[in-house]
This record gives sequence, C-alpha cells and structure tokens, in this order.
Amino acid sequence: MSKPAVLFLLIAFLSGAALAVPDQVQWLTALAKITLAVSGVSLAVALLIGKRVKFDPVLR
Repeated sequence: MSKPAVLFLLIAFLSGAALAVPDQVQWLTALAKITLAVSGVSLAVALLIGKRVKFDPVLR
C-alpha cells in the first residue's frame, strides 16, 4: 500500500471514530461525514493508481 493510501485510510478511520462518539455538535458530525466520504474516495483512487503504477510484468 502506498503512503498516500495509508494516510487516507488513517483519516477515514479517525473520521469514522469521530462519528462513533455520542453527543456531538451537529456541525462536527457533518464535518466527519464529509471527511469520511472524501478520504474514502481518495483512498480508492490512491489504491488504483498505486496498483496501476506497480503492475508491469514485462520489465525483466
């Protein structure tokens, strides 16, 4: 896993943990949901780019 993918995974876990905490302010919950969505999409893109760059079986 690439470094950006690990970073986005960590951000997704932290924003998911922020959603699990009860009795939050409404804007904090909305911010955590937005952060979770953006980091999730960024994680998927980083994983796809990392896999595409590293996969080349002809380089021998």
